[in-house]
Amino acid sequence: MELGFVGLGRMGFNMTLRLLHAGHRVVAYDRSPERVQEVERQGAVAAPALEDLTRALSPPRAVWAMIPAGPPVDELIDRLLPRLAPGDLVIDGGNSNYRDSRRRAERLAAAGLQFVDAGTSGGIWGLELGYCLMVGGEKAAIEVLGPVLDALAPEGGWLHVGPPGAGHFAKMVHNGIEYGMMQAYGEGFEILRSSDYRYDLAGLARLWNRGSVVRSWLLELAERAFEKDPGLDHIRGFVEDSGEGRWTVLEAIDRGVPAPALALALFSRFRSRQEDSFRDRVIAALRAEFGGHAVKRK
Repeated sequence: MELGFVGLGRMGFNMTLRLLHAGHRVVAYDRSPERVQEVERQGAVAAPALEDLTRALSPPRAVWAMIPAGPPVDELIDRLLPRLAPGDLVIDGGNSNYRDSRRRAERLAAAGLQFVDAGTSGGIWGLELGYCLMVGGEKAAIEVLGPVLDALAPEGGWLHVGPPGAGHFAKMVHNGIEYGMMQAYGEGFEILRSSDYRYDLAGLARLWNRGSVVRSWLLELAERAFEKDPGLDHIRGFVEDSGEGRWTVLEAIDRGVPAPALALALFSRFRSRQEDSFRDRVIAALRAEFGGHAVKRK
C-alpha cells in the first residue's frame, strides 16, 4: 500500500521503518529536514514540504499523522484540506482527545474525506515488537487501511473498536490504567528497598515475570532499569504526564464511575514535581503545633 506519513519523532520514525520493511511505499514529511533525509536513506520517498507529500501520492490518498495532540492536528488538517480530494483518508495516530477526533471526523466527512483515529501503543519498542492499535472510524476506511495495520501490529495486535473517537477513547483509558500499574510497581519496589532485606530488585522483577500474577511487560522494563542502575540514583523522581491520565479521570468524574486508583496515580505524578510543597510545610507545622513533633529546618 502507499501511505503518506507526517511526523518522524520517536514513534513515527520507527513506524515508518516498520512499514518500509513490510514493503509499503511511504512518502514521509517532518518539520526536521534531517529526519526526512534519514528516513529517505532507509527507503522512504522524501517530502521536503507537505505539498510534496500530497503530490507524491496517488488518489485515493491516505495520510497518517504522528504529531502532538491539540492545535497541531487541527493545523495539519487545515493545510491538508485544500490538497486532498473526496475519498482520501486522514489517520491521527497520536494521543488526541476523543472529542477532538469526533469533531475532526465530522469536519472531514463534510468535505468528502474519511477519518480514522488510531490509538497507538508500543513506544520505542514498536519497531521490533509491533504496535498495539485501537482503531476508530467507519468500516470502509478501516478496510482500506487494513494492509498498513497488519504491517504495524503484531498478529492480533489491532482492532476496529468502533466509530470515530472510539480509538482514542480506548487509548485514553489504556493510558489511565498504565498510570495505576506503574504507581503500584513503584510503591511496591519502594517498600522492598526500605525493608531490612537487601533485595536484588532486578532479580525479583525477573522472578515475578515467571508465572506470577503480577507479571507484565512493565515489569520487564523495571528489570532492565534496575540492571542498569540498581538504586536508580541517576534518575530524579519527577514524573510528567502527557494528558491521557487526566482525561481518563475527568471522564470517570463526568460519568460517575469511581476510579480511586487511577486518580491517586495521577495526583502522585503531580506530587513528584514538588520538591518542597507548601502543603507539606503546613502539615509539618500543624504536627509541631498540636503534638510538639520535630520539624526539619531549612
